[in-house]
Amino acid sequence: MIKKLLVSALFAASYSAFALADNAGAAFKTFPLGKLELTALHDKNNALPNDGKVMGVDVGEKAVAEVLSAAGAPTDNIKLSVDALLVKDGSKVILLDTGLGPNAQGQLISSLAKAGYKPEQITDVLITHVHGDHVGGLLTAGGKPAFPHATVQISAPDWAWLQTLPKMKALAEAIQPQVKTFKPGDQVLPGITSVPLPGHTPGHVGYQIVSGKQRLLDIGDSAHSSIVSLTKPEWAIAYDNDRQEGIANRKALLAKLAADRELIFAPHFPFPGVGHIVAKGDHYVFQPTE
Repeated sequence: MIKKLLVSALFAASYSAFALADNAGAAFKTFPLGKLELTALHDKNNALPNDGKVMGVDVGEKAVAEVLSAAGAPTDNIKLSVDALLVKDGSKVILLDTGLGPNAQGQLISSLAKAGYKPEQITDVLITHVHGDHVGGLLTAGGKPAFPHATVQISAPDWAWLQTLPKMKALAEAIQPQVKTFKPGDQVLPGITSVPLPGHTPGHVGYQIVSGKQRLLDIGDSAHSSIVSLTKPEWAIAYDNDRQEGIANRKALLAKLAADRELIFAPHFPFPGVGHIVAKGDHYVFQPTE
């Protein structure tokens, strides 16, 4: 219980930090996957301070700075994006995660509009996990469901956990009539299967989207920084409920993705977050698609 409260407090503090970040860059990027039309939607840019409190909690800011410097990145902060993915499949308009929400200056609804969609058109929302930068956008600024006609699918362990978090009480109550739970590993929609990716939250999942011979995996928060998480996947991150399980998941997933070259969507990698994981010596790099 103490561990969960500490993780919740840590996340709440970092969640507030998102509200201070500046928005920049493209709002959306559309690309095909087999017969499907996928659109990456930008919600917000974020820069975590390199203070050893979130990334590299087990090694300290100096070690993190060395990794950032070697990649030619600033060493005082760690740049992350906050993004979501839209899937258009016939009459289905499916949204994977919802960003921070308007009360934290998330721009998902604006990006959705620029891509040609209204919130009322969303038929299904698939949640990778219930941290605020992935579920905050489920509500409007006034606390009403942002996607009124959508079924909101959340893994059963994460839905149960969400309802124990005091700061998420209003959100949980507002979306409860829309929520449908599933067991990690279940197929949630035709062509979309949840993939258990343990460690980050009790029921953290990714989503594998398949159309014909093409596929893409939304990796959720298995990796946050396209530099630090890939160079040092064995380093812990404070956001993970179970840090050792999170490390094991990250190492195994990156090795698999590098081996099979599966296309991925990473919500916190540089927008649009679509590309491949490539092995480079004793670590990995992210290779964005054109």
